[in-house]
Amino acid sequence: MQNDNKLFEDFSKVATAAMGTLAGAGREFSDVARERMKEFVGAGEISRDEFDAVKMMAANAREAVAQLQAEVAQLKAELAALQPAPANHISGGDQI
Repeated sequence: MQNDNKLFEDFSKVATAAMGTLAGAGREFSDVARERMKEFVGAGEISRDEFDAVKMMAANAREAVAQLQAEVAQLKAELAALQPAPANHISGGDQI
């Protein structure tokens, strides 16, 4: 019986050491993956100046769109005013 306990004790020590090794490898893999992700995301960072420049370009584009929409509405109104009103004709040849 003493032999069996020694065998289980040794097996337990080996299993505990293996689990510790696997846990350490898992932590290291996680750390490496996190660093790689930071490098990947960090490569796409933009500066505050670039952000402000794009923000200003977007504001200018919105103003230009609003101006063009107003011009189109004005041109539509002018076009509608130039179109002749539909005549009320009675079909059949008889006119009153």
